[in-house]
Amino acid sequence: MPGFHVEKPHDLGQEAAVERVQYVLEKMKGRFEGQVKDMQQTWDGHVLTFAFRTMGVNIDGTMEVLEELVVVKGKLPFAAMLFKGQIEKSIGEELEKIIAKKS
Repeated sequence: MPGFHVEKPHDLGQEAAVERVQYVLEKMKGRFEGQVKDMQQTWDGHVLTFAFRTMGVNIDGTMEVLEELVVVKGKLPFAAMLFKGQIEKSIGEELEKIIAKKS
């Protein structure tokens, strides 16, 4: 199955980046409530495993928060491959907002 892959560097350190990602994801749940169904999230240390259904398509993958990098990757059904570029762009933009260092 084809997939998507997004990487964003950060200078927060691993622990602070994990905390920020967890906090923002929790706040975002309500924002996508009408578009996302069957959302599942499981953290194992610094790795989030996720799965959800949107627009009739199942998407699953992982987000790994490293010391200086966040890596999001997952599988896309063939039906969603037309949107791969937009999906990766949207994930990248959201990650940028989450891990941008606040002065």
